[in-house]
Amino acid sequence: NFQDDEAKEDKAVNAYNNLMDSGINVFMGAVTSGSSLALTDLTAKDNILQITPSGSAKAITENPNVFRLCFTDPLQGKMIADFVVDQGYESVAVLYNNSDEYSTGVYEAFKEELNAAGKSDLLVNDQSFTSDDVDFTTQLTQIKASGAKLIFVPGYYEAAAYIAKQVKDLGLEVEIVGSDGWDGVLGQVTDSSVLDGVVFLTPFYPTDPSEKVQNFVKAYQAKYNNAIPDQFAADSYDSVYVLKAAFEKAGTKDTADLIKAMTEISVDGLTGQISFDVSGDPIKEAKFVVIENGAYQTKDID
Repeated sequence: NFQDDEAKEDKAVNAYNNLMDSGINVFMGAVTSGSSLALTDLTAKDNILQITPSGSAKAITENPNVFRLCFTDPLQGKMIADFVVDQGYESVAVLYNNSDEYSTGVYEAFKEELNAAGKSDLLVNDQSFTSDDVDFTTQLTQIKASGAKLIFVPGYYEAAAYIAKQVKDLGLEVEIVGSDGWDGVLGQVTDSSVLDGVVFLTPFYPTDPSEKVQNFVKAYQAKYNNAIPDQFAADSYDSVYVLKAAFEKAGTKDTADLIKAMTEISVDGLTGQISFDVSGDPIKEAKFVVIENGAYQTKDID
């Protein structure tokens, strides 16, 4: 279990080796891109199927035995850039974590998509930080001076909470859009009003009225002291049922048969209808949600 974003890659490798000693047939993990990348060659060498619920770096699925449940960094960057263009924003600044594969990957894809769309002039400022940073005053002051009307923050919810609060504290009159790592940010703030109007991309939101999602939310809250599940929980839940479907389709524990089965199944999950192509990446729908009055709500796209 590597839900701590700062987990070291050698710890992931040691944990994986311990699991292999116990005779596993498939490996579900890791949670973050860095740890997942540290394991992909090992699972290929050991010839077992690997699926990561939330490791989004593009290179993770380069080996044919590896699949992912979440969106890739490049796809997120592209979709968010398209969203920014389609919504008619006139200027955008980016604040990203240059010590993190996920944040950097999403940012690079975002920038490339703006260039491809002939909208590179929308990007008026970019600032970076590192994983240990909690004070973003310098970067936000530079962004304020740039006149940007939107800040794009590809990153995880811990830093996102600090950034959103400091945007309010500095009096920046900007909107904020985030990547899927923002999911769970409401649990990181004491005053949810600092997040009002924030939009982020996600495959899942807990206020989705579907019976499947609401049953999951109720069961999750009953087990985890009323905690609200985020897309990391939903992706992990769906990954278990994807593996179940693959085993049922293959009818065997053989890795080659399981890999083939992964490209032939379709699972109706919490994060939508899920299937996979030979790249190992999922085929499913993305959503944009907005935070309003301390809750995640569907964002209407004009």
